[in-house]
Amino acid sequence: MGHSDTSAHHAEHGRSGPVVVGVDGSEAALRAVTWAAHEARLRHAALRIVHAIGIPDFFPGGAISPSTELFHLLERDADAALADARELAERVGGGIVVGTETLTDSPVVSLIDESARARCVVLGESGRGAFAGALLGSTTITLAAHARCPVVAVRGPGERVQANTVVVGVDGSELSDDALGCAFEQAAFRGARLVAVRATGDGDTGEPGARSPVPSGGEPPDGTEHRVLAECLAGWAERYPDVEVQRDVARAKPRQRLLDWSDSADLVVVGCRGRGGFRGMLLGSTSQALLHHATCPVMVVRRHCATVPQGV
Repeated sequence: MGHSDTSAHHAEHGRSGPVVVGVDGSEAALRAVTWAAHEARLRHAALRIVHAIGIPDFFPGGAISPSTELFHLLERDADAALADARELAERVGGGIVVGTETLTDSPVVSLIDESARARCVVLGESGRGAFAGALLGSTTITLAAHARCPVVAVRGPGERVQANTVVVGVDGSELSDDALGCAFEQAAFRGARLVAVRATGDGDTGEPGARSPVPSGGEPPDGTEHRVLAECLAGWAERYPDVEVQRDVARAKPRQRLLDWSDSADLVVVGCRGRGGFRGMLLGSTSQALLHHATCPVMVVRRHCATVPQGV
């Protein structure tokens, strides 16, 4: 599937290093470990499993330190979560190198730091303990908005049949182009088809989980939108000639279109802070809909930032 091209893409985006997955002992976290182990195996990469005790969350401001007894209890829980995750990763990873570590910072700070050296950062859709709510509300928005590598939210049933389909949202922005690169890369490694979605609705309104049928997008778009999508795809299609590409152009809400495609996809890829139909992807209802209602894993891609914001 053209691994030399893929390696060039890695170099271009600076994405080497391990696949990182955050765990907290929950079933959702173990599903994330399974996804991350398969990803590491596909990429011939190492897997790094981390658990954040989140001392600052328990003792904000550092005015009071945890007692030795409490710290040992937190460490014991972390060790148990990491042991279960390692056993699973080694079982499904097919010989990948697995490393584990307990971190004392909060989950979002820990994972932003990890993202500087990671190929991607993976989290389950929900959980308990230090990572509880990591994909609910502001924590995920902060992580996805500031991570220096793609962030994957593993959603959907764990035993779902593979659809051999990767879906990507396209709005013509530079960030959308980054998302396209990651989506082509994912499709190439998986031997999957790529569905490029250009939704030209005026924004998202209504309930977060609202859907629109994939086969019909309402009023047929004019030829301009098809040409824009073709131009966005051209360079990547040349780089990945073995990837089958399906184009979906519709006057529909971006959120609704992507949510419905998630029912029949293995992965949905979106860019952070795009323009047009995907503006505010991680700041409003579209992101909430994808992170809460998508029925497959969601990968969020943004441009690398040089500094980590303080106080997150």
